[in-house]
Amino acid sequence: MLKAVITTIQPPTDCVLRLVESLVPREAGLVVAGDTKGPDTFDLSAVAGFSKERLSFLTIEDQLSSGFPLAEILPTKHYCRKNIAYLHAIRAGATCLYETDDDNAPLDHWKPREQWINSLRFVEINDDADTPRWINVYRLFTEELIWPRGLPLDCIHDALSQSDQPDSSLRSSPDEVGKYWAPIQQGLANGAPDVDAAWRLILDREFDFSDGASVMLSPGQWCPFNTQTTWWWPAVFPLLYIPSYCSFRMCDIWKSFVAQRCLWELGTGVVFHAAEVVQQRNPHNLMRDFTDEVPGYLENRRIAETLERLSLESDITSVPENLRTCYAALVSEGIFPEKELVLVDAWIQDVSEATGFAFQQDQLG
Repeated sequence: MLKAVITTIQPPTDCVLRLVESLVPREAGLVVAGDTKGPDTFDLSAVAGFSKERLSFLTIEDQLSSGFPLAEILPTKHYCRKNIAYLHAIRAGATCLYETDDDNAPLDHWKPREQWINSLRFVEINDDADTPRWINVYRLFTEELIWPRGLPLDCIHDALSQSDQPDSSLRSSPDEVGKYWAPIQQGLANGAPDVDAAWRLILDREFDFSDGASVMLSPGQWCPFNTQTTWWWPAVFPLLYIPSYCSFRMCDIWKSFVAQRCLWELGTGVVFHAAEVVQQRNPHNLMRDFTDEVPGYLENRRIAETLERLSLESDITSVPENLRTCYAALVSEGIFPEKELVLVDAWIQDVSEATGFAFQQDQLG
């Protein structure tokens, strides 16, 4: 069962209506997390064929009465309220979770993904390179100068070489040659791609990526990803957690670093697809965005170095434990305050109960 998840403080936008139209033929549902500011209802009656039963609009009151302890201690007026939408979708039986934002509309070719995929490109591993190994995946979908939000600025010009040969550590299908397990997949966005304020202040323009085969990163390769158009499967649902006590512009980026580090222990990496949505970006104050991104410009490399030094467990049942180990290390480094761990612990308890089952090998699909 596919569940799409967003958070919003607006009535349904044109982008949300387009998303719902795309969900109609797929028998998929939509979970929307509200906040203290925003509408009390979410009217999707304009979309033919999308029944009320397929919508879960969670007001703050709904969240507080959800039975999830995390709902009571999460900050309000914050993107982290999306965590409760994740938990609701998981408890409702989601077997694939698609997260996006209210200013992203699916392109005509948008369709649900599969967690085992083939026809992939890879990035050559340079064993002589310094670590962390940062990869500007955007460069594999365009020749223009552009980079994802969260990539260290001193890496935006780094050369990289694509390859058809996967790293031997990647988990491949025993039944089909060339098929790999990809439980987290990120689509790119045309129009207003997810870039940092530095790019927007200097180079901002409407931007479309080229088509191309999807790219799979290998363990040891870093590229930030976001929450704009991202696919998740049950084995890694614990890694959905969005932290609260950090800059708004870094919360999903730092989430992506923790998730990637945990993926490596499972023998996989993030997959990036050519653009599957167009972003009609909500109004932003770019200098405020830049200020909110300063912690990332200063700390992203140190975060990756800290996470690389960790010793994590390599079985699927240890994903929640690995998540906590990562955040505990980042707390020790002063990246997050101690109170972030209180939320992480509540999240782990809630996501375990929401699944209704342990994290077992059969979650590989």
